[in-house]
Amino acid sequence: MHPTQQLRFASFKEACRGKNLRLTPQRIDIFNELANAGDHPTAEIIHQRLLSKLPTLSLDTVYRTLATFARLDLISKVETVQSQARYEVTVERHHHLICENCQEIVDFQWPQIDEIALPEEVKQWGKVKKKNLVIYGRCRKCGG
Repeated sequence: MHPTQQLRFASFKEACRGKNLRLTPQRIDIFNELANAGDHPTAEIIHQRLLSKLPTLSLDTVYRTLATFARLDLISKVETVQSQARYEVTVERHHHLICENCQEIVDFQWPQIDEIALPEEVKQWGKVKKKNLVIYGRCRKCGG
């Protein structure tokens, strides 16, 4: 395992312990698959990738595990206009570009957006947990 992967997994284990979440083999494999994915996979994609290693793994287990991880802030659910949720292990603050044609998701950083003050009506609304910018368009591969 690469040192970066080892560090990410150690952080994951520590976070699970802190949230009283038992580390089952399925949870470990689902997290590792997601942590090593560069394509913001869906639950179905993660399930397909793990079937050869875990032939008894059900799609429902993958869905429930991802939902638990997201609820505990161990991973992020990428909000898209698609019906299928996409997931990622959040390493550092970033935003997303999503191609409306091929559905590719690309991470990008924009520190100015992260640092900008929220409008007063948002501040009055309540407590904001995080800011996330999603930009939709068409990538160059799709004629953008």
